[in-house]
Amino acid sequence: MIVSGDGALAHRLAGELREVYGERVILVVPPVDGTPASRLPAGGRTRASALFGRVSSVMLRTPATAPDGAGDNRLVEAVEPNDETLVEAGIGQAAAVALVHRDDETNIRAALIARRLNPRVRLVIRLYNRKLGQYLQELLDQAAALTTPGPDPGAPEASTTVLSDADTAAPALAATALAGTSKVVHADGVLLRAGQRPPPRPGEVTDPGLCTLALLSSTTNDPAGAEGSDRSGSEGPRLLPGERSMEEAANRGRVVLETVTYTGPAQSPGRLTDLSAPLGRLFSRRLRWSLAGIVASVLALAVATCLTTGADPLHAAYLTLLDIFAIDDPAKGQPVGRQILQLLSGLVGLLLLPILVAAVLEGLGTFRNASALPRPPRGLSGHVVLLGMGKIGARVLVRLRELDIPVVCVEADPEARGIALARRLRVPTVIGDVTQEGLLESARIHRAHALLALTSSDTTNLEAALYARSVKPDLRVVMRLYDDDFATAVHRTLRAAHPGALTRSRSVSHLAAPAFASAMMGRQILGAIPVERKVLLFAAVDVAGHPQLEGHTVEEAFREGAWRVLALDTSSPGERVPDLGATRRGRAGSPGDLVWQVPPGYVLRPEDRVVLAATRRGLAELLGRRPASRVAQRPS
Repeated sequence: MIVSGDGALAHRLAGELREVYGERVILVVPPVDGTPASRLPAGGRTRASALFGRVSSVMLRTPATAPDGAGDNRLVEAVEPNDETLVEAGIGQAAAVALVHRDDETNIRAALIARRLNPRVRLVIRLYNRKLGQYLQELLDQAAALTTPGPDPGAPEASTTVLSDADTAAPALAATALAGTSKVVHADGVLLRAGQRPPPRPGEVTDPGLCTLALLSSTTNDPAGAEGSDRSGSEGPRLLPGERSMEEAANRGRVVLETVTYTGPAQSPGRLTDLSAPLGRLFSRRLRWSLAGIVASVLALAVATCLTTGADPLHAAYLTLLDIFAIDDPAKGQPVGRQILQLLSGLVGLLLLPILVAAVLEGLGTFRNASALPRPPRGLSGHVVLLGMGKIGARVLVRLRELDIPVVCVEADPEARGIALARRLRVPTVIGDVTQEGLLESARIHRAHALLALTSSDTTNLEAALYARSVKPDLRVVMRLYDDDFATAVHRTLRAAHPGALTRSRSVSHLAAPAFASAMMGRQILGAIPVERKVLLFAAVDVAGHPQLEGHTVEEAFREGAWRVLALDTSSPGERVPDLGATRRGRAGSPGDLVWQVPPGYVLRPEDRVVLAATRRGLAELLGRRPASRVAQRPS
């Protein structure tokens, strides 16, 4: 695997490929200020040079358990990824190349070079412009199809995947606010997480979830234990256990696969489309009560006129309306009761005039405000306060609305990227500096479910989090922080000060790295979830060509400690999306075409596609990616 980049994403992506997937990585990075990191003075290193040093220490070490050649990780310094640089990095033998430079032009140029040098290589490109990325992806895939002589079963899939930091980090940020963790997997629009369960008590019936993914270490509940360690007497986690293993280890905690859903109040409709109660949004409550009083007065006057004059009810109502609108003749020479009723009707008519004017003004104001940013309603509670409507905040807002979660946005810049989106979605928005007194209160922070602080300033995010905690100590807080050391210190301090509240500090590059790594492994990889010191992979696999699956029932296809079938794709082969892990557009909130909890007796057919959980060793054996001797030596 070749990773070429100039920022924190390249460092984290290299670590993800190496530590999670066990791949050999060659990292291409530019020299720091044109000088190799090894020649920089000890006291003159910037943040970039420090990052370079951490990358070097990660890339140049070889694990003791790796077989010969498996730890051949190298670091290549180059100003830009040109022909010579990619050839030196071994582009001809690479399975995948990730181009994650901050500059779109640099990534596009390097992608064209990489596709020319190796038409079969799998490309993962970081681009901010999504429309341009779509065109580039089609162009490079077409170039690969034309230059590749024919299908080679042993060659890697020559695919092109264009990703954006914002698009990949937004689901994880939304999941953190909703589920408290970013260790989630997306499969055809369904959000999955691995929930840790304590050992069940005798006679206790717990929710089994979709399935049991792992049994935790025997030392998990031991204060002196080191879960997942190799020390004598401790038993590590069991991945994908069978029924017998779970019965034998009933006193151990387990990791259960769950679907993430939101059970709080739904987002109230923002547009004037509900015809069942139009007056409630057009007119205020005070005006509605005033109109009701006028109507009651008219009815009372009509009844009194009917009783006084002896006229029929319809004629009495007609006379009353004529008196109210001052178009009837004066009641001269008529009984005193009739004259008094006419005076009262005129008084009601005078009161009706300002009410009608107020109704017209309120109606016009309501329609005028339909194109403006709505304010948070007074009774709102259980919502998410989203601070920062830039590139990341806009993507997170879309994801939260797809999950039907009520949101209140806070942004200092009225011309920010996400303000137009919030106006179009009719999301309540507060414009102003979050450091101002009372701004978060106007966003109803005291009744909120979570705070997502996603501005580009670490200090602003921290100040907002601290102030929100002073208002509501048990508030769930997720902060976007760039500096790792600073994020660690903030997280530990807030956790110690508020042990009963959930605090998470997240970096966009840290959240985006797993998505980029999954794309480098191939479109069939949906994601990875760590279980102590081991890793479970989630993959979408076509049954055809896999004798371990084809013609077997779901129960027979299960191999303990290797793989387990989780879901079945019910869509027809011609209508299937190539990447189940991608964000599904146009079908937000729908359950998708995956059927979870497939009957154990279902026979897998060649035309089926399944989603399965597997260990690294099991998936390698199933897909035939590595020789068996090599896989046997690699830890799971």
